[in-house]
Amino acid sequence: MTPTAQTTLVLAGTGKTGRRVASGLLAHDVPVRVGSRRADTPFDWQDDTTWEPALHGIDAAYVAFYPDAAFPGAAATVGSFADLAVDCGVRRLVLLADRGAGEAERCEQAVRDSGAEWTVVRAGFITQNFSEAFLAESVRAGVVALPAGGVAEPFTDAEDIADVAVAALTGNGHGGRIHDVTGPRLLTFAEAVGEIARAARRDVRYMPVTPEHFISSLTARGVPAEYATQLAGLMAEVFDGRRAAVTDTVERVLGRSPRDFAEYAHETAATGVWDTRAGSSG
Repeated sequence: MTPTAQTTLVLAGTGKTGRRVASGLLAHDVPVRVGSRRADTPFDWQDDTTWEPALHGIDAAYVAFYPDAAFPGAAATVGSFADLAVDCGVRRLVLLADRGAGEAERCEQAVRDSGAEWTVVRAGFITQNFSEAFLAESVRAGVVALPAGGVAEPFTDAEDIADVAVAALTGNGHGGRIHDVTGPRLLTFAEAVGEIARAARRDVRYMPVTPEHFISSLTARGVPAEYATQLAGLMAEVFDGRRAAVTDTVERVLGRSPRDFAEYAHETAATGVWDTRAGSSG
């Protein structure tokens, strides 16, 4: 690690993309400050008194809004953070945004307006939602119920998102660019779940449901009603075919192909995370 290396703040630094961004930066010998509520210097999106201490001595930041950049009110909060970051001397901001979501586009504009050197990394449905987030339990239960109908999605691997973000944080030529990251092919949710079932050698099926059914199923599992309603609203907005296209961003930025969903399914199944006993301990 060089003594002149500048520290990068990685928000949501323990999440699906954030922990991978942090790992990638460390592999490039870039000092990292993880932004999370349990960090040594805590960061909480809902408590703006934690922002300035976390920004002290920071040169660049990976901005992943929690719970999601597409949720109502995200743009105002992200804009306030971006303005403060610039005031604190941060020169480069890399924003994670949702493809096709109106509020996420307003987040993008807020970062552009901050005066920082900015890059936007857009992503659709993150593949690891099936194993590291709210759908892992559904896969183990054998039914993945979503209000997505038969829409096709270019499932985006968190590894690809993180690698593109690391490139934007550490390299030149990314300022003022929107990197629209997708997987290499379109799959319906039924097809994606089918690939998981084959890889895990289990009976897992996809069931399209109404937004109301989706909300009630989440709240029955203890998910706060506000979060469940906002998540259902986001899905209703973006699962209308607007994201049914693939891009060559990963090839252009990283010089390699994006990770295919089948590769993810086979590697993840081997970890045992989808075994019926995986969620029963503790």
